[in-house]
Amino acid sequence: MTNPVKRTTKGDSAGRRLTRAEQARATRRRIVEVAAEQFVARGYGATLLEQVADRAGVAVQTVYFHFGNKRTLLKHVMDVAATGDDEPVPLLDRPWLREIQEEPDPRRILELWLAGSREILRRVAPLMRVMRGAIGTDPELAAQWETNQQQTRTAFGVLAGLLADRAALRPELDPDQARDIAFTLTNAETYLQFTDVCGWTPDEWQERTAAILGAALLRNSDRQGECE
Repeated sequence: MTNPVKRTTKGDSAGRRLTRAEQARATRRRIVEVAAEQFVARGYGATLLEQVADRAGVAVQTVYFHFGNKRTLLKHVMDVAATGDDEPVPLLDRPWLREIQEEPDPRRILELWLAGSREILRRVAPLMRVMRGAIGTDPELAAQWETNQQQTRTAFGVLAGLLADRAALRPELDPDQARDIAFTLTNAETYLQFTDVCGWTPDEWQERTAAILGAALLRNSDRQGECE
């Protein structure tokens, strides 16, 4: 059993005294960090907010003040895992996506997209296991799961649009079809099937999924390495 996290929020690493807002943000971060560990270790149902509070070194009322309930806390934990931090910058506005948007080569777009996806899934997949195991007994959590899936599907529309803009899609595919193929092959559910059930490593997932997506989406995919 790990020891509760006991940290002060009065100052930063340079000794500068934190403002009240900075202290509150540091407290939220600490709660989220501990909650993520507890959800993965114990599962959703067995994780108690009292345990999270104790290990974060705060009163349970503080957890309720910041997050309201366990369901909202899990959503925030997953949001932070998806972006990698708690900065108020949407996932699709991150620098890695701007690099993809500026890339002219369709196959390289897929490679960059999957590299970014791998990092996101590395953080999110353990929590997706937790949520997936709880949706059968919590209708509101099931609705949250569905919202997450639809948001992810929308994000894959960005990828399909980039490929369509470069006239790179197979002639029989429109952008909506390409979006749905990419979403189905690359979302967290499929990632968990490949890594949990099939035993693929993240490296294998990234390399093999790039080949699968290239063959499924890109015109002249059998001529890899040739100029179109």
